This record gives sequence, C-alpha cells and structure tokens, in this order.
Amino acid sequence: MKFIADLHLHSKYSRATSRDMEVETLSLWAKRKGIKLLATGDFTHPLYFLDLKSKLGPLGNGLFALKEDPQGTQFMLTAEVSNMYTQGGKSRRIHTLIFAPSFEVVERINSKLAKFGKVSSDGRPIFGFSAKDLLKMILDLSAECLLIPAHAWTPWFSIFGANSGFDSISECFEEESKHIHAIETGLSSDPEMNWRLSGLDDITLISNSDAHSPNKIGREANIFNCDLSYAAIAEAIRKKDPRKILFTIEFFPEEGKYHFDGHRNCGILFSPKETRKHKSLCPVCGRRLTVGVMNRVEELADRPEGAIPAKAIPALHLVPLEEIIADALGVGTNAGSVEKEYLRLVERGGSELDILLELSPEDLSSFTPPIILEGILRVREGKLKIIPGYDGVFGKIQIFSREERERGPSEEAVEANQMKLF
Repeated sequence: MKFIADLHLHSKYSRATSRDMEVETLSLWAKRKGIKLLATGDFTHPLYFLDLKSKLGPLGNGLFALKEDPQGTQFMLTAEVSNMYTQGGKSRRIHTLIFAPSFEVVERINSKLAKFGKVSSDGRPIFGFSAKDLLKMILDLSAECLLIPAHAWTPWFSIFGANSGFDSISECFEEESKHIHAIETGLSSDPEMNWRLSGLDDITLISNSDAHSPNKIGREANIFNCDLSYAAIAEAIRKKDPRKILFTIEFFPEEGKYHFDGHRNCGILFSPKETRKHKSLCPVCGRRLTVGVMNRVEELADRPEGAIPAKAIPALHLVPLEEIIADALGVGTNAGSVEKEYLRLVERGGSELDILLELSPEDLSSFTPPIILEGILRVREGKLKIIPGYDGVFGKIQIFSREERERGPSEEAVEANQMKLF
C-alpha cells in the first residue's frame, strides 16, 4: 500500500504552537494535504496524553484513528524529547523522536520519564541525562520503539549541530549506536546533502514537517509502500528498504532557517566560503557567526557534492501550495485571498500533494488559474530563485518577479487553461 506519512509535529501543549494543534484539526488538515498517516506528537505531556486516549481508538495495527472517524486519518504515537547534558567536556543539546506502538508502552515511557523531569511543563520535555541513556531506557521499556535523532543538523539542538552536537552517531550513542537506524534530516538539509557522509550510508533518512500549526503539516513527509501498520513502517525504517520507502518530500533546503551562516540582528548572510574568509566572525559586531547546516555538512563530509550512495532513497523537492499561491498573487501567505484559493483548489484537486505531485498540467488546467498553474510547473522543474535562510530566518523563495506578475502568465500557461477563474 502506498501512502504519505508525516511523523513529527507538535501539539498545542508545546511552546510557540497553534491552539489548533489537536487531533481533530490535524485529521482535517491531513485530508487536505493528502497525508494518510500523521504523528500525534507530544505524547509525554500528561494533558495531551489524556486527550489522545479519549479521542483516538486503536486500529489493531499499532496505529490509531479518531473514534468518530475510524476510516480517516491514522495516527502514530510519537514524541520529541530534549536532552541537555555534558559529554566529552562539551555541553550537548540533542533532540530525539520516540515512536511507540501502543498506549500501554507510552504509559510506561511517561511514568519512567516523569521521575527525571517536569513532563507537564512543555510538549517537548527537557532532561539532564544523555541521549544514549534515553535510548537504553526507551528500548528497555519496549524493543518495538524507535528512537530517531530529530532535525539532525540544526545548530542548537541536534546530533550534528555546530553548537552542541557530535561529529558522528557513534560519538553520541557509543555502544548503543547499533540501535540508531534513522535520522531526520530537518528543513535546512536534504538527503543529497546527507549523502556526502559515508557514515550515513546505512542510516535511513526520513523527513517530516515538525509542524507547529496545522497548515504546515506535510511540508516535509515520507512516501511509504508497505502495510499500513506500525510494525511494517518500523521495519522499513530499520532496514532502509528502498522498495518500502519510495521517496521523501522535501523543502528546498535553502528555505530552512539555518541553511547558511550569519547574524540575524546584524543582517549578515554568508555562504560557508564567506564564513571561512571572515574566520567565522561577524564583520558588524565581531561575535561568532551562527554556523548553519551547509557549513556543518561540508565540515563533516567525506564525499563531494553530487555523490549518490548505493542505497540512496530519492527525494522530491516541493514548495507548499500556499506559498505558490501567495507568490502568484503577490501577497503574504496569511492573506485571506490565499486561504480562499487554497481551499478551493484542494476541494477540486483532491489534496495539496495530489496537486503538487500527481495531477497532469492538463488536469490542473481545468480548475487552476493560469499564473498559479505556471507556478506549480515551475516548482516541479526547480525554476526558482532562493535567498537562503540563516540564524533563525527562513529563506525566501521567489517563483515570479514583480514584472511577471504584472504581465501575467506565459502564453503557454494561458493556452493550457482557457477557463477564466478570476
């Protein structure tokens, strides 16, 4: 069975998240997006776990669905944990994802973790012991669980982060490294960047949205081709089986907010080459620059750009439909006109990912305004201008110039869509 899964997001009980991040709204947005399997996120939070138990019913496959909609969106029990500790004489801040197969297993995990920290303070709890000890703890409670380093390259809170991470999986997890089968690449890196490290050749690279609001789910995701069950998904991840994990759906990594180096407050944006030229110091304030993901990949890589390992799982780079619509209309993504057009297109096209990935130009032309159609096709072809993100600032993607918006779509797009929808 082929399906799309987004296996990392947060609930309304996490900091800086929408109040709409609860399972009913997430299920609705999953259908709009074309996602069959969604993470619950935040199962360590006591109030959210009560919500999950009251609203979700087990499906007998290690997954769950709304009790009122058992044929709808399926959910996997997941959480993200932050470990802040000292190892090797350095301060470490590592975020990891935990996947669990049942409420009973989650209850054991939560009961154990509650002894080491205040799990009710945030949907992503913080603990003072090591990521290795977390891994041992979780697998002792259930060998069926998976523990996966989250957004593996972000500077501040990740296994490979420039400011608080490690240089390898084995350095972090030591003798327990054999139980790490996957990492999450994060929004600021993509599989192609990770392919440059031979040490990751046997590691499955997964991609997820890490969404804090419902409309952001699916901005990164995974396309599986296996039984829709916890056991089958976990096995596909453990074995890095390219027959069962077909693709990952990716941001253009330049759009991620830690892709390049720089200083947000000083307005400094540098490529890794420029950072080396300035000896990693900000030319405005003189302090150390925030070193981004591309720089860190180049530091650890033992292969050149363009290298493709033998078991590589392909990646598809997309721009979210709301961003395409906003760029075509020349407005912000939060504009009412964008939301209205997005909902109309999704209703006609089946789902956002059907529109972005599956439907032919001819099919799209029957309900899509010409300039938005051209935007979708440009994204498919990678015809974009991108200002890379840095130091917590998301990158900016430009599909159309102002002159192109004023001039309107190309003749080819107009011919492809004779319906005047505006």
